[in-house]
Amino acid sequence: MNTKIKRRKFIKNSIRTAVLLGLGGSQNFFQKSSRAKEIDILISKGLVFNGQGTPPQEADIAIKGDKIYRIATNINPDKAKRIINARGLAVAPGFIDAHSHTDIELMVNPKTESQVRQGVTTEISGNCGFSLFPISDVVFSEYRKYYKEEYNIKLDWRDINGFFKRLTEKGMALNYATLLGHGNLRGEVVGYYDRPPTEKEMYRMKKQVRENLKSGALGMSSGLEYAPGSYADTIELTELCHEIAHARGVYATHMRDEGDKLLESIEEAIQISKKTGVSLQISHLKVAYQRNWSKIDDAITKIEAAAKKGINILADRYPYVAGSTGLNYFFPLWSKQGTTKEFIAKLKDPNLDSKIRNHLKEQGKKLGSWDKVLISSVFTEKNKPFEGMNILEAAGEVRKEPYKFIRDLLIEEENRVSMILFFASEDNLKRILAHPLVVIGADGSAVAPYGTLNKGNPHPRFYGTFPRVLGRYARQEKIFTLTQAIKKMTSLTAQKFGLKHRGQIKEHCFADVVIFNPDTVSDQATWTDPKQYSLGIEWVVVNGKIVIQNGEHTGSLPGRILKKSAV
Repeated sequence: MNTKIKRRKFIKNSIRTAVLLGLGGSQNFFQKSSRAKEIDILISKGLVFNGQGTPPQEADIAIKGDKIYRIATNINPDKAKRIINARGLAVAPGFIDAHSHTDIELMVNPKTESQVRQGVTTEISGNCGFSLFPISDVVFSEYRKYYKEEYNIKLDWRDINGFFKRLTEKGMALNYATLLGHGNLRGEVVGYYDRPPTEKEMYRMKKQVRENLKSGALGMSSGLEYAPGSYADTIELTELCHEIAHARGVYATHMRDEGDKLLESIEEAIQISKKTGVSLQISHLKVAYQRNWSKIDDAITKIEAAAKKGINILADRYPYVAGSTGLNYFFPLWSKQGTTKEFIAKLKDPNLDSKIRNHLKEQGKKLGSWDKVLISSVFTEKNKPFEGMNILEAAGEVRKEPYKFIRDLLIEEENRVSMILFFASEDNLKRILAHPLVVIGADGSAVAPYGTLNKGNPHPRFYGTFPRVLGRYARQEKIFTLTQAIKKMTSLTAQKFGLKHRGQIKEHCFADVVIFNPDTVSDQATWTDPKQYSLGIEWVVVNGKIVIQNGEHTGSLPGRILKKSAV
């Protein structure tokens, strides 16, 4: 037998032996076979919206690892380990929530059910001046008590690095990025009282801004209608925004006033950006209260003029005519100085009663009627029956005037009362949503209709924001095309916040993908029955892993913390 025949016989026998022994991992023998399954997921024949605003095209998308590997019209399905038949469905980049308040909820339920079932694959949190870092000595024990009672979570961090460390312990279903809350920063350095920072304190705040951005915060948010952020003047904010601009971060602002002084507040934000060069994000742009609705033209004109002058400006908005915040929103800022205990003491003080009463009387005039305020959630079982009722109904139940009812409820609940507030015009809402400088932010947090996060009567935006934009405002109202709506939810937001290689269906980008039915996608959450998942979101892929499969959660937790230094 010659040498060539011996070699062929040896190779043939070796392959047979390897198969019999189950040694299929041999690179030499099975290299061709492994190449045949080089695609982890093949999304086949979907109508692909790339997120950039260009017309959709039918295509196949191959995913390998955590990246989009290839996009073509006819990829060989034999090379795929898993095939998703997307014929008749829309395929888009995973939605990016530009304005979220999710934080502690990730530790309670990392599946982020309400968000990921909307097609959201990335949340940008730490908004309105609130973040779970830094936590000052003054409020640490108060926070610790609250999170233990409310969520059974032990607060054992004080800064951004400790917060990120806790987030990674359980994993999460979606990607998470955060801003530094100016309110927390000011509380840590200056305190919770209405006074300007000293020169030394300003230096410390600026240093903390730099350190937090270096640790991964995407920028800083302010909540200028909330204490203690409301005590900052324009000079303080400008000084801090110089630091953010230097690091190419974003300044997202819940402005000083969104009603009577809306135009002045927009101007303040624009001037801060103009002086510092900081990238400006106006949070949940709105025109609050009917007496201000006519200001919509001037508000939009100011924003457009700023953009034309080269200011990097966007706004975000949720698709509802009501907002949601704490019931203490109606109380004067001076009364909210200090800790919760000090606020409650002021509410109980008979010497302050008439002053506070008169302030709430003016708030009632802006509303028109207290029936425009729904009680969303309380903490004690005693007051649970009030959840879902408006203030007039609830006050009538206990035979109190609205002021006394609100004051007494806040005292009993130790300030832990959330509300839903109807303030907006539907016509103005449509104009804001449709504007090319406006992206989509739910202004909610991850919840679920079960377990610890199943509480109260939350705003329906927690469950329905993104499908509502697609279903009601794109498909039905036609205020923009589906292509334009998707761009607002994906690439436009990713570009604004510096989320590189996300927000696009493009080769070598991260495989964050949502597959939905454009004919049926819709929100189901209502004001009276908000705990309902949306319809039409069929598949969600996060970093190349399937999280939603045929409309159901797989339990997969492939999400990542997206840090500024790493995005």
